Amino acid sequence: MPTTLKLPEELKRRIQPLARQSGKTPHAWMIDALEEQATRSELRERFVRDALEAAKEVDEGGPLYAAEDVHAYIRARAAGRPARRPPPAGRRRRH
Repeated sequence: MPTTLKLPEELKRRIQPLARQSGKTPHAWMIDALEEQATRSELRERFVRDALEAAKEVDEGGPLYAAEDVHAYIRARAAGRPARRPPPAGRRRRH
């Protein structure tokens, strides 16, 4: 779908050498930049939504895990070692 963007001259000057260095036309470079930004925004939106859902689950009495247990699990998995999921930690009463 054709779209017209009116870019400030300074931005055009910045984009031209960046596009040239990447072996792309300014148009292709801008399409890639817009695609990347759209993907980042969608990922951030999903991250925030997931975090809010997790917070709601915890507020409703869902399981909590000790950070050190979770970190150890992630480090083991990242290193390619087998690891058991950490057990839920006890809940503290809120005052």
